[in-house]
Amino acid sequence: MKQKIKIIQTIIFIFFISFPFYANAMTVEEIIKGRKAMFSENYQNAKKISILLKSKKIEEAKPLMKKISDNYKKLLDYFPENTKEGFKTEALPSIWENKDEFNALMQKASDDMIKLAKAIDTAEDLRAVQKELMWSNCTACHSRFRAPH
Repeated sequence: MKQKIKIIQTIIFIFFISFPFYANAMTVEEIIKGRKAMFSENYQNAKKISILLKSKKIEEAKPLMKKISDNYKKLLDYFPENTKEGFKTEALPSIWENKDEFNALMQKASDDMIKLAKAIDTAEDLRAVQKELMWSNCTACHSRFRAPH
């Protein structure tokens, strides 16, 4: 009976030791796929915003701006050290080499979306304001932190 208990304890011990490695691998995949999904969602929403602003549907565009802003804040947590490669990530090593700069850009992009939501009420040139507060952040990030496709 004692031998059976020892065997069961050993199996449980091995399971608990190996479980974090499996869970960690899943977590890396979820993080990379999650951040890709958020960036994709931001891009789709940015395109919708452009269409809405062109059509002068300002109030319909504002919730999308808030969503993009929220995603940028969430993305601050989606670049841990263990997610530098794999799962078709397009993130460049420069993200981790310049983490403070990257995080500042994500925060600026988030803040600029809130500024854009306020600025479009009084802006004379919606395209110029949108370019300055939305698209310029995309360009700044892609040119420095994303692999070209």
